[in-house]
Amino acid sequence: MTRIKSDFLIIGSGVSGLFTALKLAPLGSVVVVTKKADYESNTNYAQGGIASVFDDKDKFEEHIKDTLESGAGLCDLEAVRVLVEEGPTRVRELLDLGVPFTRNQTGELDLAREGGHSKNRIIHSLDRTGSAVEQSLLDHVHANQNIRILENHACVDLITKHHLKDKDNLPLRCYGAYIVDTETGEVFPVLAKKTILATGGAGQVYLHTTNPNIATGDGVASAYRAGAIVKNMEFYQFHPTSLFHEQGNSFLISEAVRGHGGILREIGGRPFMKDYHTLGELAPRDIVARAIDDTMKKRGEPHVLLDITHRPANDIISHFPSIYERCKKLGIDITTDPIPVVPAAHYMCGGVATDLLGRTNIADLYACGETTCTGVHGGNRLASNSLLECLVFSHRIAGDIRSQGNLSYSSETDLIPDWNKEGTTNTEEWVLISHDLVEIKTIMSNYVGIVRSDMRLERALRRLKLISEEVKDYYNRTTVSLGLLELRNLVKVAELIVRSALLRKESRGLHFNTDYPEDRSPSRQDTILSHKL
Repeated sequence: MTRIKSDFLIIGSGVSGLFTALKLAPLGSVVVVTKKADYESNTNYAQGGIASVFDDKDKFEEHIKDTLESGAGLCDLEAVRVLVEEGPTRVRELLDLGVPFTRNQTGELDLAREGGHSKNRIIHSLDRTGSAVEQSLLDHVHANQNIRILENHACVDLITKHHLKDKDNLPLRCYGAYIVDTETGEVFPVLAKKTILATGGAGQVYLHTTNPNIATGDGVASAYRAGAIVKNMEFYQFHPTSLFHEQGNSFLISEAVRGHGGILREIGGRPFMKDYHTLGELAPRDIVARAIDDTMKKRGEPHVLLDITHRPANDIISHFPSIYERCKKLGIDITTDPIPVVPAAHYMCGGVATDLLGRTNIADLYACGETTCTGVHGGNRLASNSLLECLVFSHRIAGDIRSQGNLSYSSETDLIPDWNKEGTTNTEEWVLISHDLVEIKTIMSNYVGIVRSDMRLERALRRLKLISEEVKDYYNRTTVSLGLLELRNLVKVAELIVRSALLRKESRGLHFNTDYPEDRSPSRQDTILSHKL
């Protein structure tokens, strides 16, 4: 049976995983596990850009202030300061790696503005920033002989003392992970000195999402099952403007469109954002998403309109070529037609709790990117801080590992058993998985969306517990498959979101509960959950 030993195991191939891989490669062998092709990740779908202070008129303190204000009193100030002050250096590393960031006529970086930002500080590559960053990182990863990418492989479970026979006196430590080859079905251990989770978000827990199909919360679910602490899972950010079209597949209409002057209108043409916030279209995302949701409900309309037709056509096309091309294929010319949009699940602000070096409460297990809760985003992520968080904390993880000097495998590593599939059978009952997936997504969208109530949350939790028991029973008697793993992870993440939402007795940031008034006072009350093993 296959067994792989590597100095470092990274699960996920977005910017967090790839940037960490490049940082760790000089220290030893690296295995990167990715469910699909190596380029398929949330990073690849990030249109807007990376927020960082590059303008002489901008200051670190202003970026910090904007982040804290968006975070609704829940940001960790030290984490935000690390993000902002170390950000420019990490972005310059991307420039050195050849990422083709857009420049203005003078050759300087073209700095855009997005909602919640007081200054132009969004570094971008037209409206394909994530894709541009991902491709540049991949080029360098492929050229590095110390990095091995396992495509079409997925994490089944993190390996801890619970997989050993004599475990009572052992500390909670990660020895690697059981990995499944999704094409052959073989499950095998990848044993590592350090394991890094970089699996991205969980947008597929909702019916409408801007995330790709692979965003099924694998990192959070796996870490929680292994005993990791998760934090602030109730804060799921809905992007205000996702394309509304039966063939649109929730295609994201970047925040930058509003930053470039786009106006939100009712279907009849009346602009409405000034009714909700003095910043209008540039208000923080949670406010814009609720305003759109409220406008749609009040008027009984299926969507609103995002109108940028007042800008010159050449200007629109040059700034947003991907959005222009995608919409044009669907019969929408954004230079002459307003874009029909609705809010869609976009970004998970909570996640696996880490310190400022990316360490979890499980020894030798790190996490970075959207799968984490570093304290940076608080109750609502500021636009384009996410890719910056990936860069800054990936670098910090590598720095912490480097500072530990020569590493060795834990003495228990050789005692890790092979995967045992006795008692499980192959099944063709895919209909059971697909039905449960639809039910989870429907429950979450109907009861745990932009506006919530205790009654809705309690109903959601009751139904999710039933599905969870069904999935657990099905998993225990069925041969591992990617669809089953994703279902298992999604129902766990859905439960964590609902349980966290029920614990927060206030409306704050992205968590808006009609049973509690909104509280904008400073508060560092985090929602913390851990699995009793």
